[in-house]
Amino acid sequence: MFDFVRKHTKIMMVLMFLLIIPAFVLVGLDGYNRMRDDGATVAKVASRSITQAQWDAAHKNEVDRLRASMPGLDAKMLESPQARYETLERLVREVVLEEALADAHLHISDARLAQELQKIPAIAALRKPDGQLDMERYSQLVASQGLTPDGFEARMRQDISVRQVQGGLTGSAFAPKGVADMALNAFFEHRDVQIARFKPSDFAEKITLTDADIDAFYKANSAMFQAPETVDVEYLVLDLDAVKKSITVAEADVRTYFEQNTATLDAKEERRASHILINAPKDMKAAERQKAREVAQQLLVKVLEKPDTFAATATKFSQDTGSAAKGGDLEFFGRGAMVKPFEDAVFAMRKGEISKLVESDFGYHIIKLTDIRTPPKATFESVRSKLEDEIKTQQAQRKFAEVAETFSNGAYEQPEALKPLAQRLKLDIQTASGLQRTPQPGASGVLANPKLLAAIFGPDALDKKHNTEALETASNQLVTARVTAHTPARTLPLADVRAQVKARLLLSRSTEMAKAQGASSLAAWKASPDSASFKETVTVSRDRGQAITGPLLDALMGADAQTLPAWVGVDLGAQGYSVARINKVLPREAPAANVAVQERMQFAQWLASAEAQAYLEVLKSRFKVQIKVPRPSTALAAGTNSTETSP
Repeated sequence: MFDFVRKHTKIMMVLMFLLIIPAFVLVGLDGYNRMRDDGATVAKVASRSITQAQWDAAHKNEVDRLRASMPGLDAKMLESPQARYETLERLVREVVLEEALADAHLHISDARLAQELQKIPAIAALRKPDGQLDMERYSQLVASQGLTPDGFEARMRQDISVRQVQGGLTGSAFAPKGVADMALNAFFEHRDVQIARFKPSDFAEKITLTDADIDAFYKANSAMFQAPETVDVEYLVLDLDAVKKSITVAEADVRTYFEQNTATLDAKEERRASHILINAPKDMKAAERQKAREVAQQLLVKVLEKPDTFAATATKFSQDTGSAAKGGDLEFFGRGAMVKPFEDAVFAMRKGEISKLVESDFGYHIIKLTDIRTPPKATFESVRSKLEDEIKTQQAQRKFAEVAETFSNGAYEQPEALKPLAQRLKLDIQTASGLQRTPQPGASGVLANPKLLAAIFGPDALDKKHNTEALETASNQLVTARVTAHTPARTLPLADVRAQVKARLLLSRSTEMAKAQGASSLAAWKASPDSASFKETVTVSRDRGQAITGPLLDALMGADAQTLPAWVGVDLGAQGYSVARINKVLPREAPAANVAVQERMQFAQWLASAEAQAYLEVLKSRFKVQIKVPRPSTALAAGTNSTETSP
């Protein structure tokens, strides 16, 4: 079918034109938007389906929001399977709350909506002198988010309603002081314990493995010894850097750009100053602030009389701990680096001059200007390469959409090779081998993108060796790939993995022996406590760093200690088994008053969060939530889990 389409593109374009125009008349643009949004269902809430397209759009919005608020955030974290799944869970939660609101017939009045809109600074700034909202600018503002005023206000009503429901839950959570203190004291109490560990490594020498044992284990656990399915690919990346390579800038254009931006290209004047600071923050009481000013005034008189003593005076009396040890020296700085009163004073002074008292939010400053550095003016030759790169970047940003369309069409129209497209756009064909269906640990770049990997392992790319569609893997970045070789998953021959099989079997049996010995010792010691063999006593708790963590700590702190000694046996998986005896329960040391207040507030927040989560779980059950995508595994590889260590 698709081969026919590709070979008869012009005929199909005519047919599509004849079919689409009448269809628009019948169903309208909105109908087509709904059709476009259809896709595989990834979750269901009551009768509503959440599609792959909606999930992708929600995750893109979340990534854009996080990148805008935290520019230095690692992009790989945002595109991990776990991050994408969290977006899906958040989307499900929003839909669940929307259904609950509709079920409760909760409505936000126009007056409440107007009140909330006025709290948004960007909207409040659109008011005219007469108090009326500038509707034209308001429409432009919401249009920048891809919405109409009606659509924006509908979303706002929804958000207000959700906040109202959540606020009603969290705001009504109540933790009396006595209850909070009792729970916190119990949670943070200390326990004196003795621990005996039964480690698999202690039993390994007691185990003898035969060839028959190894063969049987290999056959029974062949899935452990499989080589994963892999592909080799070639791929093209279109991004701003690639578009820039195709752009040539005339020298005359660079020179014109230089002349138009001379003022911004010149390096700015910098000044070096020293200061003496007497702390007097804005919230200091007036009387104390006046005393600080008097101290600063006395120091000012002293350094004005003997300017050469400025550095020594700063070292002795300045309350700026960062510069006092250096005689008050602040090194060179430009405009914008200091608070405004300080900056204004420094840039109005002559070299060697000492200022009058300068008051800032930090207190009172005495400033000495020690040097002025005025860089030479920028010349055309010194900034030529930088300006040429800036011009290319600007032109590439304007040209990218046009080239992106050519890239997308080329990947589709000539599906059996990337070379024609690479030659047309002057792109380098890149290669990679051994790719798997999921990003591997440490993977980065476009080949760690889950959407691209899903397309590479799709039937069209995998079976027919066709190019993938052009996929957006980052802002201003498109990728298309083609499979050149495919190796299905297979069980590795025993001869190749014999050492691994032996090691796994040895670990399995020694772990079984450790657990059996641990469980047996626990039973014997409980029956005859004097026969127990323990090391020294250690104190454990949840409120301090210690060597004992993870499941063992949870078991020790969660055990019923009303009758002492109390015994605990803990299966630690591949780490064996631990037996512990709890000998004493020690009350928690009373925290400082301010710490206790903070802890009670935190406890109330935990309680509110738990109630909100419980309410959400009730709603999810009521609306029969189904998430059809499996949760990504976060389990560590066998043998790497480290939940507790010896004290």
